[in-house]
Amino acid sequence: MKVLIVDDEELIRNVIIEYLKLEGISFDEASDGYEAIKKAKNNDYDVVIMDIMMPKMDGYQAVKEIRKFSTVPFIMLSARSEEYDKLTCFDIGVDDYVTKPFSPRELIARIKAVTKRNHFPLTVYTFQGLKIDTQAHEVYVDNQLIFLTPKEYDLLLYLVENKNIALSRESLLANIWGYDFYGDDRTVDTHIKTLRNHLGKYRDFIVTIRKVGYKFEFKE
Repeated sequence: MKVLIVDDEELIRNVIIEYLKLEGISFDEASDGYEAIKKAKNNDYDVVIMDIMMPKMDGYQAVKEIRKFSTVPFIMLSARSEEYDKLTCFDIGVDDYVTKPFSPRELIARIKAVTKRNHFPLTVYTFQGLKIDTQAHEVYVDNQLIFLTPKEYDLLLYLVENKNIALSRESLLANIWGYDFYGDDRTVDTHIKTLRNHLGKYRDFIVTIRKVGYKFEFKE
């Protein structure tokens, strides 16, 4: 595994590096968005840890630029914890969001979780105008290809694979994010909200089960 750490604060980069070394994880580092883009073009990373507030180019813009040529997972670092900031990150293709100050061990757990890939049978699911092609890793709404982050795609596919079954938030955290100790219900709720927005008129296929979680509901 190889990780790119992008943060203008050298102290934070050094702390992350120490814990990556303990796990035997290789790494590169960058101090601003421009440097991150250059390294992402010239290297294959398993995950990018990206700070939001940086000089020259902030993390938002750097993610947008890297997303033009790479599907590498992103974990965003921020001193802000407002829902708006998280939604902005998820909208531009970020897979996870960690608020500063953070536990280095938690960050390592999230790195391992975000790089863990769920393996599903290669098939095509069709629900009216919603189509999920697992071999191409693509989702279509009324024949229009829509962009989903890797985590949104995994969440949708897991719901579909468990069609008409109520799934708790804890179950979704454990099976999609790969951890439940560090996660919380808001992580699931925020991703469900953005996923529904992407599905448009088919958003109601994802049903909220009060005090439980969610299910993908479709009657043949």
